[in-house]
Amino acid sequence: MITGATSGIGLGCARKFAENGDKLILTGRNEQKLEEIRRELAEKGTEVLTLLFDVRDREQATRCINELPEEWREIDVLVNNAGLALGLEPEYEGSFDDWETMIDTNIKGLLTMTRLIVPGMVARDRGHIINVGSVAGDAAYANGNVYCATKSAVKTLTDGLRLDVASSAVRVTNLKPGLVETNFSNTRFHGDTERAANVYKGIKPLTGDDIANVAVFAANAPAHVQIAEVLILATHQGSGSVIVRK
Repeated sequence: MITGATSGIGLGCARKFAENGDKLILTGRNEQKLEEIRRELAEKGTEVLTLLFDVRDREQATRCINELPEEWREIDVLVNNAGLALGLEPEYEGSFDDWETMIDTNIKGLLTMTRLIVPGMVARDRGHIINVGSVAGDAAYANGNVYCATKSAVKTLTDGLRLDVASSAVRVTNLKPGLVETNFSNTRFHGDTERAANVYKGIKPLTGDDIANVAVFAANAPAHVQIAEVLILATHQGSGSVIVRK
């Protein structure tokens, strides 16, 4: 199961796990895009089930999971990918609405999906949760404040979950991408395409496929190997705040 599967890292994961021969449950908020990716992968022989819901809506998410057909209920891998950044203002000038959307999606949405899916993994004594965090979760960068805090929470929640399931064979991974060229910046800047494009000028950024390759690698490691955390940066990126542009 991959949340936020219609673009960016989520879409990359959908395609790469499909290439790996996996059956996929893809979730998202855009019905048209979900159908497009379902058709694309189905034409290549992948079994795909799509679920239309927003991870911020706990009731809707719960209903969709509870109504899964019997043959789709045993989820082996959960990729908690749905997330976003909004705004790039100083904390004292930030938007209350932006803050709530980030917290509700990046933290509470991840918790909702974890609570709905992981009990089944523990009961079956197998499974893998892959949370998409960020280099921003390691240290705050200027004007990143609340977004960085949400990704720091992802790291802490991932570490805590790993402790909670250590008595089982369930594995937990935190992927921490750096600069990835997706619609991330366009969303952050509320559709300001020109401003978003400037984020990637002068450096070759990562792609959603780059992160997806690491997710597939982690999921296919031997059963006794748990890849707990991976930091993935562009070559000319030293940290969340140090980027060398040429």
